[in-house]
Amino acid sequence: MAATIIREESFDPADYRGELDAAPHNGDVGTRLWFENEHIRVWEVRLMPGERGPFHAHTRRYFWTVVDGGIGRQRTADGTMITREYHVGDTNYSDHSPDEPMIHDFENAGDTPIRFTTVELLG
Repeated sequence: MAATIIREESFDPADYRGELDAAPHNGDVGTRLWFENEHIRVWEVRLMPGERGPFHAHTRRYFWTVVDGGIGRQRTADGTMITREYHVGDTNYSDHSPDEPMIHDFENAGDTPIRFTTVELLG
């Protein structure tokens, strides 16, 4: 399953300049680290309505799965903003590296809590 795109827009990255400048050094890809060993890191992403996680960098292969669905908004460093509807069980895999990171934020744009589990593959 994949999340459904509701809206694609743009935003002014200058509005988030401080966060974007710090993002390459922000490896906190969730709101809480649940588990870590030499192979994986397991994160929870839990946001209340209107809450936003700051810009951060994905520098490893990882996947996420939706635990509690809702409406999420993601901004990327190039000024793209996409709002999606996420459903329980939606899962996505992404392949990134320190040389080709993915930098984005994540905001709960809905009216219910939203929760994901994100697993970084460290090998």
